[in-house]
Amino acid sequence: IHKGLTHFNARFALREQRELLRRIQPDVVFLQEVRGQHEIHRKRYQDWPSSGQVSFLAEAVWPNYAYGKNSVYPAGHHGNALLSKFPIIHTNNVDISAHTSEQRGMLHCVLQVPQWDEPLHAICVHLGLFARWRHAQLEIVADYIDQHIPANAPLMIAGDFNDWTTRAGNKFAANIGLHEVFEHHTGYHARSFPSFLPLFRLDRVYVRGFHIRHAEVYAGASLLKISDHAVLSALLTKR
Repeated sequence: IHKGLTHFNARFALREQRELLRRIQPDVVFLQEVRGQHEIHRKRYQDWPSSGQVSFLAEAVWPNYAYGKNSVYPAGHHGNALLSKFPIIHTNNVDISAHTSEQRGMLHCVLQVPQWDEPLHAICVHLGLFARWRHAQLEIVADYIDQHIPANAPLMIAGDFNDWTTRAGNKFAANIGLHEVFEHHTGYHARSFPSFLPLFRLDRVYVRGFHIRHAEVYAGASLLKISDHAVLSALLTKR
């Protein structure tokens, strides 16, 4: 969500971001670049939420949420977040930074979905800007999945992969049996950046153990006033 700011940091748009999410009405929301705290911005913007960005976005619609702090600086910190209509029974925030100059993480949440006989594993991730860092980070994610998530458990991994070449993500998916939602549904990864005229395929939604029913990109001129990335949405049913 670009820390609650629009493209080029032109204005604070957290309320508009929340309204867009409410219109889409997903059961589970994967967010990157969420501010956990920022003392300077809290004083600068009159509508900065006193409860914090995550709880503000989740208010009244997603009763369960988790935040994973990744990047820390004198004024505050930001990271990944997950909002859920289902109970979150376990969370784990993992440092996957590949270089000291860039702090990155993955947030693993285990969700209890009603009438399912096994929990849903959801991983929200934000990868590095350079290819070698992304490859190293996805190796960490793949090793984590092998060690902590049963092979037959339903799994969703979504976020900003910064993988405009598609090389890192494709290798990662093949190695652990994932399907990328948009590639499977349309034949191509979704164009997601910049939000107002998407050219680059940076964001991904990977799944295991699901049927992919629909995939949609929310982009265009109206997104210029909301965030720098387009919004990706998928309709899935458990196998």
